[in-house]
Amino acid sequence: MRAEFLRANGGRRAGKPGVLVQCIDKPGAPDIGAGFTASRKVGNAVIRNRARRRLKEAVRLLLPELGKAGRDYVFIARRETAERPWTLLLDDVRSALLTLARPRSGDSSVTPGQSRPGPNPAP
Repeated sequence: MRAEFLRANGGRRAGKPGVLVQCIDKPGAPDIGAGFTASRKVGNAVIRNRARRRLKEAVRLLLPELGKAGRDYVFIARRETAERPWTLLLDDVRSALLTLARPRSGDSSVTPGQSRPGPNPAP
């Protein structure tokens, strides 16, 4: 399990005030994976558990709609996660998932050697 978390650490990430989300592709996998973690920086065991429970519920509501099949997501609690207002935490998770759903700036449909559309150079 730890190896999967470490593998996700090398993938894409999206940070919001209430959560940090890491994502890595799993080629050939039809499902969406989710993992949750909260370090001691978040607070004592009670606070860490509350933060994880809140993240799990937010992800249960949003991941089926916004997650991409064939990816693993790791949701990392922040200090604000346990006390952040619920609607703002949902917005943070939604925003992070939408950010990770967008293609990277280098992942466009332009083939190598093909010019990108843009402003015309000055004469």
